[in-house]
Amino acid sequence: MKEKTTRATTAAAGQGCLYLVATPVGNMEDITHRALRILKEADLVAAEDTRHSRKLLAYFAVHQPVISYYREEEKKKSQKLLALLAAGKKIALISDAGTPGISDPGFLLVKAAIENGIPVVPVPGASALLPAVVASGLPADRFVFEGFLPRKNKERRARLSALQDEERTIVLYASPHRLLADLQDLQEYLGEERRIVIARELTKVYEEFWRGTIAQALREWEDREIRGEFTLVVAGAFPAPPEDFTAKYKELYEEIVDKEKKGEKFSRIIQEVATREGISRRGLYQYCLEKKKGES
Repeated sequence: MKEKTTRATTAAAGQGCLYLVATPVGNMEDITHRALRILKEADLVAAEDTRHSRKLLAYFAVHQPVISYYREEEKKKSQKLLALLAAGKKIALISDAGTPGISDPGFLLVKAAIENGIPVVPVPGASALLPAVVASGLPADRFVFEGFLPRKNKERRARLSALQDEERTIVLYASPHRLLADLQDLQEYLGEERRIVIARELTKVYEEFWRGTIAQALREWEDREIRGEFTLVVAGAFPAPPEDFTAKYKELYEEIVDKEKKGEKFSRIIQEVATREGISRRGLYQYCLEKKKGES
């Protein structure tokens, strides 16, 4: 299906338009003049949580009708909103905080609007992602955003394994009741000494940046009352050395197999042995996998 081309910033008279409006993540002063104008001019505001968003809209004297648009009903709600857009309505989509579509509902509606030739206009503003990165003190020239880690074990392990050798700075979101579990798994897969910055309650009264290693973070936050919303900024892995360590891998293979037979986790053995020997975790991991395949 060929996508229709639409203007990026305007809609013709009588044509519907979807606005993606960023709202404050905490500090109300972070709303933009343009965001307020769009919210007041829209025919309808689609909000992730109408109870939360009505308080926000009332604070700024925005009195447009509000409709819910939450993840559990995202597909169904997208069809309803698409019909309104096709009928010429101007709809402003907002999330509970920050930019809609970033770890919040929005993708399905944006995709459907584009496929149907309806203009989609971003109205940029607040987000927890960029403030955390730029104030972390970790490299911000190249980074990868991973959102929330999956909850299902299989997906979670796959995601964490993929991040082990990621050389760019890694940015994650974490909810308060999952913070310790996330830190424990990051320690297992990325190592105790990996640098991490925990940004809490960004732009709010109790904004905090905690910096240290993942092991230190676990000790620190196990003893604290965990409240608020968290953004985790994790240092990337050191680049793998170019040297050929095949002989060394061969030497360590039997040790790794013996430990695995005793019930130790393969990924953890690789991490510990590679760290101890000062060699590439990625190379050792690949060598052992290929060796296992050859023996099966």
